Amino acid sequence: MDTRLTTEQDEIRRTLRELLHKRCGSPELRTAVDSPAGHDPLLWSALAGRLGLPGLALPERYGGVGCSLTELALACEETGRALAPSPLLATSVLTAPLVLALGTGAQRAELLPRLAAGTLTAALAVPGPALTTALALTCDNGAFSAGGGRAGGVQARRADGDWRLYGQVDQVLDGHSAGLLIVAAHTGGFARSRTLLFLVAGDAPGLVRARQTALDATRPQGRVQLREVRAELLGEEGADVLPALAVLGDGVAAVLACEAVGAAERVLERTVEYVGQREQFGRPVGSFQAVKHRLADVYVEVQAARSAAYHAAWACGAGAGSLGAQGERSGGLALAQALEALRGAAAEGIQLHGGIGFTWEHDAQLYFKRAAGDELLFGPVHRLRDRAAEGAGLFAGGEVTV
Repeated sequence: MDTRLTTEQDEIRRTLRELLHKRCGSPELRTAVDSPAGHDPLLWSALAGRLGLPGLALPERYGGVGCSLTELALACEETGRALAPSPLLATSVLTAPLVLALGTGAQRAELLPRLAAGTLTAALAVPGPALTTALALTCDNGAFSAGGGRAGGVQARRADGDWRLYGQVDQVLDGHSAGLLIVAAHTGGFARSRTLLFLVAGDAPGLVRARQTALDATRPQGRVQLREVRAELLGEEGADVLPALAVLGDGVAAVLACEAVGAAERVLERTVEYVGQREQFGRPVGSFQAVKHRLADVYVEVQAARSAAYHAAWACGAGAGSLGAQGERSGGLALAQALEALRGAAAEGIQLHGGIGFTWEHDAQLYFKRAAGDELLFGPVHRLRDRAAEGAGLFAGGEVTV
């Protein structure tokens, strides 16, 4: 593995950092999260039009840039630094890869160019608090079902030659504003039960959406209700979607890990800057040995998390099917380490900022909420590690390759 960034990767990071520095400061961030969409449409247009960010990891034949997941993860490291609220995660990380992997030729030709251009945003709707299960991040998804009994989850049935969906999905990232939904639904009855993915237009009759209050306001979420909504099956009916979701999950984890590393690095930088300016007993707080040790510990955690996140992103982008060098998925473990580093960096940042660090007006609380919110959506950390240990055969009598 060559850990050096290419000239193109460096340019992506530099350009994106400059744009976000100008367009996504603290006032702009707070204005965006308070808007109905939960993000700034003008910033999204700039990310899509000037940088081609939504199509960074999509093939050129579909209007994308043709880079790998590695470049997308590096870009998300920069958006994580700024906590930039945008449809990037929901559109380009969670849904576009599913259309590319499972969609028919006609579906790819119709949807991917619009997703790559940023003119169409998308969201993945998985019923219940089961997103991590569906993506095989915390356990195997072989037993995952989008239905939860006769009235639970989302049910799909055929009616007059069309598919109809009925049910409700909570906690859908950007689900209140996305122009396209990919909905996981249960079909086939008890004997032939299976989960399929369906395409639902954002303006489909019978679709009711509302933004939900979330712990992390920079990750807007919506509640989606489907009342006999007409839907189109994603791909062929015989396709097995669970393996595709598992492969997607490792890539999502790698991107989220890089994003969390960017956020952790930024909150550490801000804390170091502050303790160098704040004085106590006639000298800067940062000159005290105890403060130096605490910040040094955070720095080591952030750098270790960056190493793990970069390896996971490289493994996914190297065409290894998101498998690490030893054949085990590395995204979940990298995500666990990155979330822990972000939580520690944000907690120390709040503490060392003193009284102002605990206030709503200061940005330190936004970084802490990002760590906590991501762990609620894609964790928790100990279950991500359990899944990694299970895959490696630890504590189960399996053979571990060193």
